Amino acid sequence: MQRSSSNQHGRRDKEAAIFDAACKVIREKGFHQARIDEIARQAGISYGLVYHYYRSKSELFDAISREWWNGVFSVIDGFGEERGEVRKKLAAVVHYFLDQFETRPDMVHIFVTEISRSTVNLTQERLDFFRKLFDKMESVMAGAQGSGELRNDIRPRYLTYIFLGALEGFVSAMVFENKPPRSERQKERIANGILEVFFSGASSQE
Repeated sequence: MQRSSSNQHGRRDKEAAIFDAACKVIREKGFHQARIDEIARQAGISYGLVYHYYRSKSELFDAISREWWNGVFSVIDGFGEERGEVRKKLAAVVHYFLDQFETRPDMVHIFVTEISRSTVNLTQERLDFFRKLFDKMESVMAGAQGSGELRNDIRPRYLTYIFLGALEGFVSAMVFENKPPRSERQKERIANGILEVFFSGASSQE
């Protein structure tokens, strides 16, 4: 039993090493220029062992993509069916982006440059992740309209586009300038700025 547990830990460690190495190499080289041998070298493992865990570079890229999206969806799903406090909910989404950028900058660089802003890499499956995000956020916006927190004369889908566009645009600018947030205080200022701009136009309060 102990040996099996040790083997599982070893497998997870190797997968994590490959994952982190792939994020670093893809960030530096771009998805299409990154090579498996470079990823293996960065991870400190043999070339063939990468294929033991991931059948192709595309599969590895999709694993990075899913890791990002599952984190976003976990935040939104955590809201449950509760009504009210839309500002708190949107702040949680903003902070997910900023927290990831602070702690996992390579993955955020890949999301911006290789997923969000790359039509070449957008397969149908990858596009479906965006649609899933839009659907989930539209539900949040519609709920906030129903509770009177957001104005009702703008479609919830449009509010979703406005909010996510502002967030993604801001994070993209930080990525292109290579300026990840450095402190909780800075993240709070950024989040408040994005939310203030959004709510100044979307709030139901006059």
